[in-house]
Amino acid sequence: MLRILDRYFLRELVLSVLATTIVLLVIFTGGTFARVLQQVANGSFPASVMFQVLGLRIVNALPGLLPLSLFLGVLVALGRMWRDSEMHVLAAAGMGPGGLMRPALMLGIPATVLIAVVSLWLGPLSARTADQLVAEANRSVIAAGLDAGRFTELPGKGGVIFVAGMNRKGTKLDQVFLASDEAATDTHPARVKLITAKRGELYQGSETHGRYLALMDGWQFQVPLGRENWQRMRYRRNDVALSEVRPQSDDDSDPLSSVSTLDLIDSNNVDARAELAWRTAAPATALVLLLLALPLARQSPREARYGRLLLAVLAYFLYFLLLSLGRALIDRGTVSNSAPMWVLHILVTLGALWMFRRQFSAWRVKGADA
Repeated sequence: MLRILDRYFLRELVLSVLATTIVLLVIFTGGTFARVLQQVANGSFPASVMFQVLGLRIVNALPGLLPLSLFLGVLVALGRMWRDSEMHVLAAAGMGPGGLMRPALMLGIPATVLIAVVSLWLGPLSARTADQLVAEANRSVIAAGLDAGRFTELPGKGGVIFVAGMNRKGTKLDQVFLASDEAATDTHPARVKLITAKRGELYQGSETHGRYLALMDGWQFQVPLGRENWQRMRYRRNDVALSEVRPQSDDDSDPLSSVSTLDLIDSNNVDARAELAWRTAAPATALVLLLLALPLARQSPREARYGRLLLAVLAYFLYFLLLSLGRALIDRGTVSNSAPMWVLHILVTLGALWMFRRQFSAWRVKGADA
C-alpha cells in the first residue's frame, strides 16, 4: 500500500507530466497537420485520408515525444516544490533520497514500458498502416477526383469523364464515357477523342507516379475538326492516363520507420542497425531523463523560476545530440552496434545518481574536525 507521501509525490508528478504531454502534443500536431495539408495540396494523397494519416503519424512520433514530456513534467513539478520549500521541510523531517526516488520510479517504470511498446511495435505498425492507407486511397477513382453520376474535368487533359456507377472503394467503374481534345500537329489536325466502355478499373503505375484508367469492352472515336474522315475503333482494353500522384518528400517519409522490429533484427544492413539502435534507445532515454530530472529540478526559493529549467533543456539537447551522433556512427558503418549509445546512457545515469545522492548528503561544517 502506498504511503501518504508517495501518493502526494505521484499525484503531483503525474498531473505535471500529463499537462506537459498535452502541450507538446498540441504543438507537434499543429506542425504535423501543416505538413499533411501541404502533401494533400501537392497530390501525395487525397484529403479523404488526411486525418487518419495525421493520427497515425502522431502515434509514430510518440517515442520521441514522451521522454521529453516525462523529463519536463518532472522538472516542473519538483521545481515548484523546491521553490515553495516543501522539499526542504521534508528533508529536514528525515526524508532521504528513497522518499523521492520511489514515487519517481513508480511513474518512470510504467512510462518506460509504454514507450518501449510504442517504439518497438506500435510506432512501426502505425507507419505501415499509414502507407497502406495512402496507397489504397491513391488506387481509388475517388482520389482522382471522379464521382459517379456527374461529368468531371480531367486534370490537365482538356476533357471530361462520366461514370455511371462505381463500387464503394472507387476501384471498379461501370459505363464510362470520356471526351478529350487533341491539339493539331504536323501529322493530324485538331480533333476530339470520344471513348466509351462497359467497365473500367483504376490502377497506379509501378515505375511512375501516375494514375491510369483501364477501360474494357468499348469504342473509341476520333473526330477531326472541320473534316469528315473520322475514325472508329472497337477495343477490349484501352488505358487512359489520369492525374499524377506526387511522391512524398524525403523529409516526411522514412522507409525504415515502417519496418517491423523483428525484420530489423534479422537484417544486416547498416541503416537497419541504426534504426534498431534508435528504437531501443527510446525507452532507455526516458528512464535516464527521469533520473537526470531529479537533481536538476532543485531550486532555491530566491532562484529564478526558469533558470534551472533552461539549464535542463540545454542538457537534454546535448544528450539528444550525442545520441544522434551515435546513430550516425552506426549508419555510416563506423561502429557495428549500439554500444556507444548505451555507454552514454550509463554515464548520464551515474552522473545523475551522484548528483541526486549529493543533494541529500549531510553538509560538513567547516572546522568541525579541528
